[in-house]
Amino acid sequence: MKITDPRAFGRVAVVMGGNSAEREVSLRSGAGVLNALRSKGVDAHPVDGIPALLDALRAGHYARVFNILHGRGGEDGVLQGALEALGVPYTGSGVLGSALGMDKIRTKQVWQTLGLPTAKYAVIDALHPRSAQSIVEELGLPLIVKPSHEGSTVGIARAFTLAELEAGIEAARQHDGDILVEQFIEGDELTVSILGRQVLPSIRIVPAKGFYDYAAKYVTGDTQYICPGADGASEAEMQRLALVAFDAVGCSGWGRIDFMRDRDGRPFLLEVNTAPGMTERSLVPKAAAQVGIDYPTLCWRILETSFAEGQA
Repeated sequence: MKITDPRAFGRVAVVMGGNSAEREVSLRSGAGVLNALRSKGVDAHPVDGIPALLDALRAGHYARVFNILHGRGGEDGVLQGALEALGVPYTGSGVLGSALGMDKIRTKQVWQTLGLPTAKYAVIDALHPRSAQSIVEELGLPLIVKPSHEGSTVGIARAFTLAELEAGIEAARQHDGDILVEQFIEGDELTVSILGRQVLPSIRIVPAKGFYDYAAKYVTGDTQYICPGADGASEAEMQRLALVAFDAVGCSGWGRIDFMRDRDGRPFLLEVNTAPGMTERSLVPKAAAQVGIDYPTLCWRILETSFAEGQA
């Protein structure tokens, strides 16, 4: 750790909750972070949502922010821009990395431009009002439908038939006007976490019912997590690719890159998470534990990322 005295952080706001579709997960993440930081002597306090946080910051109540807001507002550059304007240091990616990382479509476009491996896809938005039939003709089946600006698998659907694709698109529209439809990669789902410049071991996710949806993440408790999720050259390549993909989108501080690995062992980038979950079932703490970083130390090290290079 770069910081040894908790007083160096000053009074810390742990911002959580908010009003996105991921509010409940954020509250659970925030409660864990708050307790962990306090256990290590940090003067940390909970703040629910951006308006309350900005009021408190303008009143001079906090020196820095641990951002554990998930989803829109907290993870898409909006909060980051406000904190930059106020000159308040914070954890995680800056404005550009947060905004790009929250936009699944533009993240894929950046990766594709750089020649990084990602599944073929189609976009449905105001400029591209595609029909489900035309997408099937282009990409085939099965497909995955995702709102472009949601996390925690909110609004995601698998489509094995044209009818399922049409239903999935309609459901995604309830969350977002921009919709990503991509080829479904048959194989293993993995994720790689990044802490500062340290790449943590991969995790292979094995849901009991074959689909890692919201319930599998946060409700049922029957998902298996295998860490490390790969070995040898495959693990090294995924770790290398994760850091390249993270940097390509302009991310910094900490985060998580999600993959699919097909039956031939080839990795495909799915998306980046710039404020990943920190609940008792979340993936970053599992990966950190694999290399001997316990949960309170992980929270401390994430908080260290709020210092500019050379300050700590």
